[in-house]
Amino acid sequence: MMQSSLPLLSLSIWLPILFGLLVLAVGNDRQPGVARWLSLIGSIISFLPTIPLMHAFDKAAHGMQFVERASWIASFHIDYYLGIDGLSLWFLPLTAFITIIVIIAGWEVIENKVSQYMGAFLILSGIMIGVFSALDGMLFYVFFEATLIPMFIIIGVWGGANRMYAAVKFFLYTFFGSLLMLIAIIYLYFRAGHSFDIQAWQALPLPMSAQVPIFLAFLLGFAVKVPMWPVHTWLPDAHVEAPTGGSVVLAAIMLKLGGYGFLRFSLPVTPDASHYLAPLVITLSLIAVIYIGLVAMVQADMKKLVAYSSIAHMGFVTLGFFMFNDMSAQGAIMQMISHGFVSGAMFLCIGVLYDRMHTRLIAEYGGVVNVMPRFAAFFVLFSLANAGLPGTSGFIGEFMVILGAVKFNFWIGVLAGTALILGAAYSLWLVKRVILGAVANGKVAELFDLNGREFLILGIMAIATIVMGVYPAMIGDSIQTSVADLLHHVSISKLQ
Repeated sequence: MMQSSLPLLSLSIWLPILFGLLVLAVGNDRQPGVARWLSLIGSIISFLPTIPLMHAFDKAAHGMQFVERASWIASFHIDYYLGIDGLSLWFLPLTAFITIIVIIAGWEVIENKVSQYMGAFLILSGIMIGVFSALDGMLFYVFFEATLIPMFIIIGVWGGANRMYAAVKFFLYTFFGSLLMLIAIIYLYFRAGHSFDIQAWQALPLPMSAQVPIFLAFLLGFAVKVPMWPVHTWLPDAHVEAPTGGSVVLAAIMLKLGGYGFLRFSLPVTPDASHYLAPLVITLSLIAVIYIGLVAMVQADMKKLVAYSSIAHMGFVTLGFFMFNDMSAQGAIMQMISHGFVSGAMFLCIGVLYDRMHTRLIAEYGGVVNVMPRFAAFFVLFSLANAGLPGTSGFIGEFMVILGAVKFNFWIGVLAGTALILGAAYSLWLVKRVILGAVANGKVAELFDLNGREFLILGIMAIATIVMGVYPAMIGDSIQTSVADLLHHVSISKLQ
């Protein structure tokens, strides 16, 4: 177990939460600059503890590293128990990094309730890192549910015309799925002799009669979060109504909470049920990859198109997990991380256009490259990454999952491969209608290119997308041992 003289995980969780509360406390709409600068400084300081996590992480070590444990609610054996392995490592710096981007992105755009907006994102960042770090089942559940509150507020306060409808739908869908997950957590607590230790649950023998209901309870809780078809309908509404920053965090980080849940709970706690019900998950994943890809092609709203493409890309994640081979599982994790950069960047690009035109309808655009050449270059890059262009991060995960799918079953590999065709179709069609051609109308003719702030955030996202695309080993090497350990664990029956 890798340890540190500093509680790096606690610092990663609580620094952004404390800065968020501080921003709320000193917030004053008459002096929004104070909230902006304090939020930016807080987000950068909060990112710092994640750097030694990446640097000091032992890629060859088995088990959890940077472990912290203290009694929390002793009468119920609930601990403040944190730790990370290769499955969770990269989601911590990704979350902290995206938070910095979101705060810079909202710098001039958010004019009302600035301190509340910035504070909500900082608090949400710490809570999400808590989800990725928790090794106590109840602690995980508290963090998992707590993410709903800031995002509900972000959509409900700074969203579009139908923001309350979208916020309530988002809350109800995800909260309902989590209630069934809570029942499974309580059952495991009693079954494990009054222990919420997730690692103890993973070693717990369980009959098939218990594994299947537990698996289904976790499946619903995490499937809504991913979201998988057919419990995906809340996501397009949430994306369309959310402010740009909300869409970025929702796509880049919050969807990953569901995918991560499969790795930490469904597969290791119920391995026999995972194998038994894998055909169900694979089928649902392929429907998401193909059907939702087709749905994305007919969208008239840019945000809805990218929202549906997110559902299709996350279908690759669940598909990769349930084919039980190294290639597909590693590819699924790489896909989650890449999707954080690419989808986040796509929503940032749409936000840049919306700030100028106040419309997301594709038909209102055309010929943007003629008046915004720098922006057009970024938009095309991220669209091609979204389509899985080799050399970008979008290619790595999808290619590995398709290779793993062919290894698992040739025809599943063929069906999964259609996603690359569909992805190219809706991404390139979006580029054609929005970016290319002659200037479509007078409003487009009046557009102006990226300012320094916008160029900075899109430039940083572009660098991340390309670096991961050309040097995937930076991430891949650190997840191999943990993926191998997980697959070995899942291969051993727990039936009594």
